[in-house]
Amino acid sequence: MITAAAFVAFMLVGVPISLCLCLAGIVFIQASGNPLLYQTLPSQLFGGVDSYGLIAIPLFILIGEIMNGGGITRRIIDLSMAFVGNIKGGLAYVNMLANMLVSSILGSATAQVAIMSQILVPEMVKKGYDKTFAAGLTAYAGMLGPIIPPSIMFVIYSVMAQVPVSDMLVAGIIPGVLLTGLFCLVIALMGFVYKYPRAERMTLRQRIAVVLETAPTLLIPVVIVGSILTGLANATESAAVGAVAAVLVGRYWIKELKFSQLPGMFLRAGLYSAAVLFLVAAAAVFTWILIYAKVPQEVALWVRAAADDPITFMLLLNVVLLIIGTVIDGAPGLIMTVPILLPIATQIYHIDPIHFGVVVVINLVLGFLSPPVGLCFFVASAVTGAKPGKMFIVTLPFFFAACALLVLLSIFPFLSTALVK
Repeated sequence: MITAAAFVAFMLVGVPISLCLCLAGIVFIQASGNPLLYQTLPSQLFGGVDSYGLIAIPLFILIGEIMNGGGITRRIIDLSMAFVGNIKGGLAYVNMLANMLVSSILGSATAQVAIMSQILVPEMVKKGYDKTFAAGLTAYAGMLGPIIPPSIMFVIYSVMAQVPVSDMLVAGIIPGVLLTGLFCLVIALMGFVYKYPRAERMTLRQRIAVVLETAPTLLIPVVIVGSILTGLANATESAAVGAVAAVLVGRYWIKELKFSQLPGMFLRAGLYSAAVLFLVAAAAVFTWILIYAKVPQEVALWVRAAADDPITFMLLLNVVLLIIGTVIDGAPGLIMTVPILLPIATQIYHIDPIHFGVVVVINLVLGFLSPPVGLCFFVASAVTGAKPGKMFIVTLPFFFAACALLVLLSIFPFLSTALVK
């Protein structure tokens, strides 16, 4: 109880979540009256990041930096325009399709929303779309970042759950495509009400020219996802090859990337990676505390009284995680919930850990788009000037579509594991 109170107090005064976890560990050791546990603390910190799979995180972050600096994002949007830009509500579909393609490179919801809001929202407003809707749509499309591989949250979960990183990344493909399809269906239904405009029609010659110019940008997701699916490389190796592919495409095909930009990209990727990896190390301390205090066993007794079967458990889990996700960011949310809930899911209800991980990550990502925090809305607001509260109201149909996907995933586990088994 003292440890929980200390953790909440540290968090309320603005201490970073990773430090909150470490300081709560120190409070727990002090309250336990067993000073010998201090000797275990450093080894727990080091053990948290002593995993080969975590090397994929800085590599995926570096790919995103290279992609942005090399003009690849803009080409992916042009490619999307060539396919769906001229239909009714075309720019809304372009927003969704481009985000799906960019998701297979970036893997971060907030980074993706910031980048795509700068590019797509002004273009949509210029063509007659409401700015609030355009910004909100971009925020929801950013949900695809942590779902479609590569995904930093999936990498973190795979290390915590001790499942193969490659399997976890592949498991996000079908849910990501399904979510894109549901969002496109919402756009189509809303288009009947709001009379979305059409973009300028491209001739066949123009479409072919755009495809030929931009198709090499797809080499990056093809290398990353294709090498994992075919077994030619694991997640870390595919990330390394993807980074090389991003440099080659940006420098020699698009010709916007300069080698002089690479040191700055390496530095930014390193700083962000350090923050993420320290959070993972702190998670190991938090997990150790929970296990030592027998918290999972206590929670298991309560859960077994509330849920009789796996489906009921998963549906209850959706509600709990969605509430947690509204106030805690994705990675910290993983760190606080997985050590408690994963043993219950796998040992009591015999739920596949990969299926469980997909549902947990999507729930926590949806929390990015739910009040009172709604981090993705605030990112889109900072870039576009639209009001976060209005964005949430205007885009409520997308929220319900995401909830529908979670129900489907909870009832039909094969939607998560079909490509893995």
